Amino acid sequence: MATAYDLIVIGAGPGGYVCAIRAAQLGFKVAVVEKRSTYGGTCLNVGCIPSKALLHASAAYEEAGHGFAAMGINVAPKLDLGRMQAFKDEGVKGNVDGVAFLFKKNKIEAIQGSATILGPGRVGVALGNGDRLRLETKSIVIATGSDVAKLPGITIDEQTIVSSTGALTLARVPKRLLVIGAGVIGLELGSVWRRLGSEVLVVEFLDRILPGTDADVARTVQRILTRQGLSFKLASKVTGVASTAAGHKIAIEPAVGDGEGMMIDADVVLMAVGRVPFTEGLGLDAVGVKLDNRKRIIVDEKFGAGVADIYAIGDVIAGPMLAHKAEDEGIAVAEIIAGQAGHVNYDAIPNVIYTSPEVATVGKSEEDLKAAGIAYNVGKFPFTANARAKVNRTTEGFVKILADAASDRILGVHIIAAQASEMIAEATLILEFGGSAEDLARTCHAHPTLTEAMKEAALAVAKRAIHF
Repeated sequence: MATAYDLIVIGAGPGGYVCAIRAAQLGFKVAVVEKRSTYGGTCLNVGCIPSKALLHASAAYEEAGHGFAAMGINVAPKLDLGRMQAFKDEGVKGNVDGVAFLFKKNKIEAIQGSATILGPGRVGVALGNGDRLRLETKSIVIATGSDVAKLPGITIDEQTIVSSTGALTLARVPKRLLVIGAGVIGLELGSVWRRLGSEVLVVEFLDRILPGTDADVARTVQRILTRQGLSFKLASKVTGVASTAAGHKIAIEPAVGDGEGMMIDADVVLMAVGRVPFTEGLGLDAVGVKLDNRKRIIVDEKFGAGVADIYAIGDVIAGPMLAHKAEDEGIAVAEIIAGQAGHVNYDAIPNVIYTSPEVATVGKSEEDLKAAGIAYNVGKFPFTANARAKVNRTTEGFVKILADAASDRILGVHIIAAQASEMIAEATLILEFGGSAEDLARTCHAHPTLTEAMKEAALAVAKRAIHF
């Protein structure tokens, strides 16, 4: 006899596990089906968390070797990559175990296996031992996340031709690393291995890095990363990778036109051209769930997938592929299923790139506002004029605030800073509440802090910054 639930969530990544917890809080009997042996999805296992561990460790190694002496600390750091990888794995385990604890605390049943939707209210699960379960439920939430995007003709082996997964587990520092794609993943992982000793070349199809980011920010980040030792070849495409006993030979051609191509040697190739929604094998066609031209599940404003009591959230639907976006959607859909007013404000979702310095943005870019024909004012403040940044030797970057020319309402905030990932929360909050540049400018900020640059940039919208 099938086991009955109020809600079955397919996928235990950030969107799925948060949805399950919120539904349990609301009194639902909840089961989560997860094909991995651990919880947390790509983010906790092979994405956000392990990459941030290596970014943190490699930044500390870089600072010890090149920054400590200027502060009167003389050391000669020696890299132990095995221990660094163990440090990363310890952090991952702590987070994954935390999700398992939360499932037990909230009485959520976790089932390891691959799920198929058999129809409204019916889910089949293929277990690892070959058995199958048939589960019944009032509602289903699809939260299966995304997978690595691939280029035709290039086979990822996770040894020397790697995705982000393999790039997090390399056993030795490659002498030459070629990164395909100048997006978030490529720049973050390229930064890790450059700090640890690799020669890094980033190849990007477009004529700029960080597609979709404010162009002013992207230009500045490229200059900073170039000074740090990364090399860039823009408006170029990789057309083939030939493996040899000595490594790989990579064919690169202009992205458009008939310009001259070239061959590049590399020991490791990192494929970082984005991610694609994971919607295969779920039985969506059979139950009538529709996909768009990018294989994302089409949902309505309440995350309904067009079939009674089947919903979808996170990377499998439209919008930025961000863990915190999925989490907000997970909470919202659980509350909607419970008859409450779940809601996500897509105009106030921050995005962070964990390079050094970090890059954080929320809201509209200048290009967005120009395309929409919205008149705006710009307030910009550099960290070279910030007292805390000066004494901490973290003066690269700026805060840029875009405010509506008529109402002064803040429409977008863009930060390049040592702690941009933390600073962006203030900007997100003021966007959420519809605040103005004047509101931010009149808010007292502690001194000395990096966040004083937020206040100064807000003052600069009205051309009245004090310290610049």
